[in-house]
Amino acid sequence: MPAVTVSDVTALPRVPEPGPTDVDRHVRSVTTAPSGFEGEGFPVRRAFAGVDLRDLDPFLHMDQMGEVEYAPGEPKGTSWHPHRGFETVTYIMDGTFEHQDSHGGGGVITNGDTQWMTAGGGLLHIERPPEALVASGGLFHGLQLWVNLPKADKWLEPKYQDLRAGESALLTTYDGGALIRVIAGELGGHRGPGSTRTPMAMMHATISPGATVELPWRRDFNALVYVLSGAGTAGPEGRPVRTGQLAVFGPGDTITVAGAVEQESRLAGLDVVILGGRPIREPVAWGGPFVMNTKAEVLQAFEDYQKGKLGIIPATYIPHGTLGGSTQP
Repeated sequence: MPAVTVSDVTALPRVPEPGPTDVDRHVRSVTTAPSGFEGEGFPVRRAFAGVDLRDLDPFLHMDQMGEVEYAPGEPKGTSWHPHRGFETVTYIMDGTFEHQDSHGGGGVITNGDTQWMTAGGGLLHIERPPEALVASGGLFHGLQLWVNLPKADKWLEPKYQDLRAGESALLTTYDGGALIRVIAGELGGHRGPGSTRTPMAMMHATISPGATVELPWRRDFNALVYVLSGAGTAGPEGRPVRTGQLAVFGPGDTITVAGAVEQESRLAGLDVVILGGRPIREPVAWGGPFVMNTKAEVLQAFEDYQKGKLGIIPATYIPHGTLGGSTQP
């Protein structure tokens, strides 16, 4: 589950403690992600279900994929599908995923790696478990986040970033009670490797039982904490949170999350994804795999896809095994 570990957390750079005048963000809401199935039947939790898009902005959608232990032949997914108008971020904690798109991007990610795909003006892509994983089965756990693009960037040329686990900035708290992996954005002067069109931050924190994380957070960013596994509390009021729940924070300068003293025996602690970004505050027109500013633009995207204008499946593509990815909210 932790995706990345270190032998001695106390040797890592420390996140600075909050200042005396910093305002701790209170929790505005806690929601529980409903479970469902995507594509050919792989299990997901819809992390943002029931939350107003205005509270999520610039984020749109997030699926927690698994955690699931596949038997041989069981890994499932989806076929090639289009996107336009936003970015997809696929983060793998356990297992392996292959990615390929019609714009020439692609790669293999595993155990803490991230695929960052800017769909921009449009492309086709596929995410799938490799043939060896389909044959052997095994543990699979990841998430896919959709990040909106402002109107000025929705027609950008597609771009792909292959972010290795070892490139993430690794930090700890002042008391060494947590391991924080910075995937994108900045924390305490340390930046993650992700290059984002929309100013944002994305982090994965493993918080030891009984430990507390207090993170400095930009006032112009919103703040979301999603619990991947474990139990704990969020905010200065100690709002209880557990696996599959999303805490939305109000305004302020810091985010507080604490791990419960008692956790499941298989868990190292409380695992959370921490997200924040500067709201775009533009109209959102959403139709399946397309996120634009107007309904007419969404209809145009469907028409362009049907006419083959979003790309074609590469001639070098050889189908094998089953497929993986997320195609719709």
